[in-house]
Amino acid sequence: MEISTISLDTFLRDSKSSKGISEAQKAAESLISTGALIIQDSRISKESNDKFLDLFEDYFNQDQDILKFDERPEVGFQVGVTLENTEKPKCASDENCQNIISLLEENERPIDLGNHGADPKCRFFHRMSEKTPYESNFPVLEAPNVIPSKFQNTWEDGVNEWGGSLKQAVEGVAQMVAVGLGLDENTFTDAGQYGSHLLAPTATDLVKYGKLNTIYAGFHTDLNFLTIHGQSRYPGLHIWARNSGKKIQVKIPPGCLLVQAGKQIEWITGGLIKAGYHEVVCTQATLDTIAKRKVEFPERPLIRISSTFFWHLSHDFRLTPIPDLKNEAESRFGQQEDYGEMLVGDQVRRELGLIALMKPS
Repeated sequence: MEISTISLDTFLRDSKSSKGISEAQKAAESLISTGALIIQDSRISKESNDKFLDLFEDYFNQDQDILKFDERPEVGFQVGVTLENTEKPKCASDENCQNIISLLEENERPIDLGNHGADPKCRFFHRMSEKTPYESNFPVLEAPNVIPSKFQNTWEDGVNEWGGSLKQAVEGVAQMVAVGLGLDENTFTDAGQYGSHLLAPTATDLVKYGKLNTIYAGFHTDLNFLTIHGQSRYPGLHIWARNSGKKIQVKIPPGCLLVQAGKQIEWITGGLIKAGYHEVVCTQATLDTIAKRKVEFPERPLIRISSTFFWHLSHDFRLTPIPDLKNEAESRFGQQEDYGEMLVGDQVRRELGLIALMKPS
């Protein structure tokens, strides 16, 4: 099974044309069916992505003692660095998630999380959001960005160029999916105007963790609205399609981006779109790429960098299912969970507690 490829270019040229609406409907249906889609966006630059990957390979190639200066645990690691073996996959201890795994065919299940503990990946969060014009209930989600000392003169340009590309692409997708669901084009982008959007590359040391079937990011869903990825230099990402339960090894074609549904879009659609399960592991393809990179780029650090951006709804926005979408979800898939109402900031805080990044308030 393959993830649908959608032309964001076609939608952006004229969102009200028959072709634009058709692409929007295909995008919405892909998220409903698989929790993911691949988009074509001609504004995306391979050179920009490569510069970004180089920057974070160099950053994470520093000693752990230096990286530790960029930690901000007091704000739930929502800016700055999160070092390896800190973040825990929610599914390792979540009973509902374990039930989902047990329902999968044995050969379609994720790598066993039984003795996994915390993920060996590191992460860096750089906020790319518009400050609220009012006093937010969640100031922790507006913490100032961290600028690493060694990169003072190049950091902002390095992260904003690629991060800006990802942000404009994912906001185009949010508009496209809204149209595809029969909503006003700006329904989601208005709700996310002040979201705590995060450029969020992850890093895994392939010298330390370059062993077949090592889990880099355990089976999980994302807590935000939409996640968007550029190409990584090393494969290893698997997603699970809602409509088949099959594990799919993700391959992002050149000039394209991968978009995945998160928990906030699941909530607001009443379960019509489900947050997509995924994992990142060391596969044979990862090992083959490591061997190739050693020969072709012997001077570069062997670090797997993901090119990731988390797009959120505004933290003071009240999450509640849109009635028409909730009704469609029940019509197509049967009774869904009772999502209720909750401020986005409270939902984020709850989810961060489940993955050991923030203590409950």
